[in-house]
Amino acid sequence: MTVAGIGWRERLPETKSVYTSPWWGSVMTTVVELEIPAARLGFARTFDRVSTFEFQVGGMIGGSAPLVWTNGPDHETVKQALEADPSVEVVASVADGKRSSTDDSAVTSQNDRWLFRLEFGDGVKLLEQIVTENDGAILTARGADGRWVVKLLFHDRESVSACHELLEQYEFRVTVTRISGVDDLARAQTPLTETQYETVCKAHELGYFDVPRGVTLKELAAELGISHQALSERLRRSHAALVSAELSERTAPIEIDR
Repeated sequence: MTVAGIGWRERLPETKSVYTSPWWGSVMTTVVELEIPAARLGFARTFDRVSTFEFQVGGMIGGSAPLVWTNGPDHETVKQALEADPSVEVVASVADGKRSSTDDSAVTSQNDRWLFRLEFGDGVKLLEQIVTENDGAILTARGADGRWVVKLLFHDRESVSACHELLEQYEFRVTVTRISGVDDLARAQTPLTETQYETVCKAHELGYFDVPRGVTLKELAAELGISHQALSERLRRSHAALVSAELSERTAPIEIDR
């Protein structure tokens, strides 16, 4: 299967940076939040069948099918909608869980949520390829009301530019809702501690978030001089802090200067 005229495994063309806008200042490491229609990435049929459907991808790193938390009127309705959706394949229904009133999850409309292991189609795989081949990483992915909200991390503004150009070229119909630099902790108001921030930066630098990974969790732990278990817990806490911070804010769409 191909998407937008190319196979998702095909090498993408090289692009040049088109950013000259002064509002970028001296920002290096950059976090970009995008909204993308479900019709381009997946779940469009599910949203049509279940208007209250919401989801949060537990992780989009590595070759295995990701775990996805879902929410809707009831488990069976969501399961049937997913099974009938040609954009995803239900690998397994893993678990269900109750959220406490203090749990800041992307799934917010009801108290129940259900965990599925889902295999996405070529739209998501092409997005992953575009991001990783431009030295980026997908930090979070969630959705509601017929759209995905994806948070991306890049080392530099040239990579952001190249990625955005390709997303437009392959008609992802993205809307940029936020851009922030995380090299200045105070100004970026990151929820991460200094240690968590340094850990995430090192993981990104060494390719831990790449597909395939450039470094294993054990190798990254050795590089940081901490245990495998301590690193795993630190990354989970960092991820949770970033997700909570994202969900606590709502910003108006903005345009990337070209």
